Amino acid sequence: MPESSSVTSGTGVVPDDSGAGSGVPAAQPGHAARPGDAVPSEGAGRSADAALPGDAALAGDGASGSAGAAGPVAVDRETLRLALVVGGLVLAVLLGFGLGRMNAPSDPARPAGTTAGGVATGGADGGAHAHSPGTGAHTHDGATVTQGGGDGATGLSITSAGYTLVPSTELVAGRAGELRFQIRDDQRRAVTRFAVVHDKPMHVIMVRRDLGGYRHLHPTMAADGTWSVPITAPEAGPWRMYADFTAVADDGRQVAVVLGADLTASGAYRPRPLPAAATSATVDGFTVGYAGTPEVGKSVPLRFRVTGTDGTAAALEPYLGAYGHLVALREGDLGYLHVHPEPVRDGDDVTFWLTAPGPGSYRMFLDFQVGGVVRTAEFTLTVA
Repeated sequence: MPESSSVTSGTGVVPDDSGAGSGVPAAQPGHAARPGDAVPSEGAGRSADAALPGDAALAGDGASGSAGAAGPVAVDRETLRLALVVGGLVLAVLLGFGLGRMNAPSDPARPAGTTAGGVATGGADGGAHAHSPGTGAHTHDGATVTQGGGDGATGLSITSAGYTLVPSTELVAGRAGELRFQIRDDQRRAVTRFAVVHDKPMHVIMVRRDLGGYRHLHPTMAADGTWSVPITAPEAGPWRMYADFTAVADDGRQVAVVLGADLTASGAYRPRPLPAAATSATVDGFTVGYAGTPEVGKSVPLRFRVTGTDGTAAALEPYLGAYGHLVALREGDLGYLHVHPEPVRDGDDVTFWLTAPGPGSYRMFLDFQVGGVVRTAEFTLTVA
């Protein structure tokens, strides 16, 4: 997702990767030690009365502490203690240096704000960019981006990159309720520091398992790290929620993750088959069409155009920092693909780059805004 540079100090929200290194508050007291932290050496914390190696050699030489001509050479206790302390500090410094080298970016010469392929991550929409599924973990100006499963689809796991989605919600079909959850780290602590990405620190996608009932939600976070947002499940059955966010670790690292969890709305589930594949859809009098044919393992542009009832291009407005948001979900395992448009529009078109992780059927959801109202166009896509 593209990023913004605002800071919300009251909720622990910090700038995204475009502002990494500035405005991120220091790690909170009590955090776990990180690689590279200096550790006191064995000799540094000893009591003055504790025995040191070599003390036995000093004993019995008299008050002067000197050895006889035929005895072993005496070693001063303070000198030995100082040597042990210095040796411990040198070892700690060398260890920290080694760990730092191990964690260094693999390509330090890469220009800031570019991906491994040199694609700019900054732009008029606040940093819009897309990554081909299968790219794997990489960095954006210090933010580690986790792409997800082995074939590039994300949201397949409730735990990834050291973060876990913990929902606490009961859905009842047709009844107004509230979606509540936390993101916890590998120490089971509720995470409260998130980067603002696409104008929001948290994006939640809800969809029924038959890929109906799509929702794009933006919850708010309480001081204890609990997120909540009102929701009504229109129909009963199994639902899938995706939490799309960028967490800020104690050491300032930013990690973009998509986590998924299953929820159930009580009642009888009557799944529907996917609509037939089509390259156009209508919603509220607008016609949305796209050109382009996604291919497995290849990045392909999809050019979307929104037209009104008179056939002219609709006056699209920026929504969450971009002229459109595209989510694709794979039928079956519900693998999640979230891409964003190029920062510069191609005339009246909005262009997305999409790489299909494998053959099969997908359901695409395009959010766009006209006249202050956000609408969603839905498409079925078949990848050979």
